[in-house]
Amino acid sequence: MAGIADVLREHSVVGLDTAIFIYHLEATSRRAALAGSVLTGLANGAFRGVTSVLTLMELAVKPLQLGRPDVADEYEVLLSNYPNLTIVPLDRAVARGAADLRATYRLRPADALQVSACLRAGANAFLTNDRDLRRISEAPVLLLDDFVGAG
Repeated sequence: MAGIADVLREHSVVGLDTAIFIYHLEATSRRAALAGSVLTGLANGAFRGVTSVLTLMELAVKPLQLGRPDVADEYEVLLSNYPNLTIVPLDRAVARGAADLRATYRLRPADALQVSACLRAGANAFLTNDRDLRRISEAPVLLLDDFVGAG
């Protein structure tokens, strides 16, 4: 099986689900090292990445629950300035695309918005760890777990 770096290089623009950032930032999961290698590849220009503003929201939740707004601010600054990463806003076109995805695949609202935003921004693959997203056919869905141990 090809390693994740090789697979990601096959796609010019990869949509990145929030979990990829969480695994890396929290560094407590067995997926942390692999998520870190994905983000290193992104920073080095192996591929371009897109994620939606939902990622900023989702990353801020835990620090805010812990009373650490400074950490939430750091995460926002980090993501907003990450090399080769575009943060896509949610607009009417993204919302309509999300509605289409929800109607077709019965996705959760946040997942539909995230995928729709990435597709609208040109993603030709989507990296996640959510098996439910494998239902979509608009772009290949890559699961991080499929590469754990494979590099």
